[in-house]
Amino acid sequence: MSRLVYVLNGPNLNLLGKRQPEIYGAETLADVERDCRAAAAELGVEIAFRQSNREYELIDWIHEARDKAGGIVINPAAFTHTSVALLDALNAFDGPVIEVHISQVHKREEFRHRSFVSMRADAVIAGCGTQGYPLALRRMARLLDAKKAQP
Repeated sequence: MSRLVYVLNGPNLNLLGKRQPEIYGAETLADVERDCRAAAAELGVEIAFRQSNREYELIDWIHEARDKAGGIVINPAAFTHTSVALLDALNAFDGPVIEVHISQVHKREEFRHRSFVSMRADAVIAGCGTQGYPLALRRMARLLDAKKAQP
């Protein structure tokens, strides 16, 4: 089983640190990637860290992960609440999926309380700030280890 994990980030996450820092914090996406790479090295996993504002590109990466990755960590951002297409792509992926949100979405606008991605996710981490990403990688490493140990 592959220990490669795709860490996928949806729209506007390229603006981390600049857009609504009172909600999303001061860390940039480069900071998040650095923290993920450090956690991955500690956990013995590899990561492919990517961001796109384009739904189709995220879908293409999920399709690519089918042949290359053991798991997917995804912050679908606004696509969380709108994209059946992302859900369909994730449903075609056999490995574990962990959904991450920087903010506590259930304390925000009501439309943010519904997630299509959660219908597929094996775990959801929300409201932990950017620390949610290394937490997701820790959980993913455990899930990959458990899957490897199965006969």
